Amino acid sequence: MVSLGRMALIFILALGLLSGIAGAQDSVSITIRCIASPPEEDWRCNNFAEVEADVEADLGIEIDLNLIQDNASWGDYKNEFVLASEAGEAPDIILSGHEDIGAWAPAGFIIPLDDVIGMHGEFDDIVPSLWDSHGYAGQIWGIPQDAEARPIFYSKLLLRDLGWSEDDIESLPDRVVAGEFTFADMLATAVEAIDEGVVDAGNGWWHRPSNGPDFLYYYYGHGGEVLDMEGNLVVDREAMVAAYELLGGAVASGALRSDIIGVDWNEVWHPSVGSADTVLFAAGGTWNWPNWAINYVADKGGDEYLFENIGLTLIPAMGTGKAITLTHPLTYMISSGSEHPDVALALIAAITTPEANNRHAIDSFHLGILNAQLESEAYLGNALLSGAHYMLDHTTSLPNHPGWNAWSGAYFLGIQAVETGEADAAGAADIAIAQMQNELGDSITVR
Repeated sequence: MVSLGRMALIFILALGLLSGIAGAQDSVSITIRCIASPPEEDWRCNNFAEVEADVEADLGIEIDLNLIQDNASWGDYKNEFVLASEAGEAPDIILSGHEDIGAWAPAGFIIPLDDVIGMHGEFDDIVPSLWDSHGYAGQIWGIPQDAEARPIFYSKLLLRDLGWSEDDIESLPDRVVAGEFTFADMLATAVEAIDEGVVDAGNGWWHRPSNGPDFLYYYYGHGGEVLDMEGNLVVDREAMVAAYELLGGAVASGALRSDIIGVDWNEVWHPSVGSADTVLFAAGGTWNWPNWAINYVADKGGDEYLFENIGLTLIPAMGTGKAITLTHPLTYMISSGSEHPDVALALIAAITTPEANNRHAIDSFHLGILNAQLESEAYLGNALLSGAHYMLDHTTSLPNHPGWNAWSGAYFLGIQAVETGEADAAGAADIAIAQMQNELGDSITVR
């Protein structure tokens, strides 16, 4: 294993102030590995081909650019990088979820970038909150590639049926930000809609039907933390119980289906939420929008129908009194095995521009990573993205820690227990914490 200090030294020596090793060679080979759902996410790797000539001219070299991009499963994709790193055959640049920093940095697979980020002015305009998800052990290990928000979608169609005025409907996002419409208010509205016959029982509010990052904001929303100030894993029992009380209470009130976990995404969840006529509130992601427009409501007008009948807002305030969302940026990381990290970073900088990031953001319905994109006509022209960009000012993220998957899996066990009636909130917390302690041992502290 290569030590962090050693990796930093290797990086600085290899950098050569962009005029040494790389500049002295006729051709530099750079391999970049990306995961993408075609065709809307293909710019994750293809953007590099667009800037290759410019970087070659800037550095005075030729680049032999090898782009490897497919839609492999995440598990296979990440395991491929681990095995390639262990064999000394890793790509120069790997695109993956920011949470992988927590495993790959201490393993010595990627290099810290703190000392060199300042050499490229393009990185100065990255939305500040996105850097929070790229740290580990006091250093920055990646450059954001995209962002998103995980909002509450609400059916304007069904709120009209419930008697809401157009002003009430359109002002909902602002009222959520101000704390005037809380999560409790949302669930109360959901129950009212059921009582009034606007929606069926269980269809007042839906969350995702499988484990994923989204569930963390119920814990964050009650003041819970996953990492302490020193970067160690913790679990706040009080916040976890409160999160489980919220979820179990939603089922008990009739607002949420007790069997929501496990319903089919494509056969049930997306058509029910995207149609706007079945579910009143639903926690989803901004990238769901084009899926609905293309695959579920195209015959009704696609985007036009969605804008008329569905709105989106931050996750309303819970115990902390603050509305939040969660962003899961994908990030470009540079392999510790790269022979030319200076060239790799120059390529990443060259696509960290409004023009390049707009190509990906607009085609894939991900939020832009740069403040300047809000001054871009192309980005502003997309009402969903520009309208949701403010959510990055209220975002949270997953922790970067090797034990995160174990923590998350145990937390989800508690969610399943409380929603199916297997345990009350306190009992569900006992189940989750026991699982965490079993898997993580002394590396987690229970508060």
